[in-house]
Amino acid sequence: MIQEHEPEVTPEPAATQDPETPQDPEATQEPEATRRDSGSTESSRANRGWWDRNADDYQTEHGTFLGDDRFVWGPEGLDEVEAGLLGPPESLRGLDVLEIGAGAAQCSRWLAGQGARPVALDLSHRQLQHALRIADGRSVTFPLVEADAGTLPFRDGSFDLACSAYGAMPFVADPVQVFREVRRVLRPGGRWVFSVTHPIRWAFPDEPGPEGLSVSASYFDRTPYVEQDEQGHAVYVEHHRTLGDRIRDVVAGGFRLVDLVEPEWPTWNTQEWGGWSPLRGKLIPGTAIFVCERD
Repeated sequence: MIQEHEPEVTPEPAATQDPETPQDPEATQEPEATRRDSGSTESSRANRGWWDRNADDYQTEHGTFLGDDRFVWGPEGLDEVEAGLLGPPESLRGLDVLEIGAGAAQCSRWLAGQGARPVALDLSHRQLQHALRIADGRSVTFPLVEADAGTLPFRDGSFDLACSAYGAMPFVADPVQVFREVRRVLRPGGRWVFSVTHPIRWAFPDEPGPEGLSVSASYFDRTPYVEQDEQGHAVYVEHHRTLGDRIRDVVAGGFRLVDLVEPEWPTWNTQEWGGWSPLRGKLIPGTAIFVCERD
């Protein structure tokens, strides 16, 4: 259930729990993949459960690539150290930064290392438990907040920057609501940078090999991708927006688009990550990064 927005809530650290706790046994049931409508409440509930069940496997599989305190924008491996999309690293010192869809808070940990004051927010309790696991014994600490991106539990004008590396935005049914919430909690002139799967990828099969290079669906079909159980209840939801949709959503949310970055696949990156691979990355974009500012 999505929590009602409470603008006066102060972020509190997430509760601790042993990261080795067994996963939900229902996760062993094979879901049905389909394309159908899915609203905000169903999408939020489904994705909270999916990330709680799969956080352990995700961190095991991708934790080395992501690092404990790196800021990586996507599977291509574009690092904020080189990209500077939030600004020069020295300019981050003393800034209040909100990371949305933080997962194990690797990006927030890097931000803290630059002298920023990050807050890491995620829908998944299990992902935030991994953030606590990585933070154990480290001197750098920052708040972890479990909340929905569409109802941010912070006062107006609480942050100088907001960022999200593949967090939240691919999974929300109402991106404009999220953008308006981000705008509300940013101070005037604040920057909002987020990365998502490049919209063109929705026209291709999600396969890393040659079979993923032929168009198989309409780019203009906005019907969400849904995995559902035997009762038809969604257990995972991902939403498609065209490139034009994303830009219009940014503007409707009260932002000005400053830049749109489409990272090229670097020669050093030989890994496959789901449908991302060197083969596909050399031919079609896999990630889109939107750099926005609040007037």
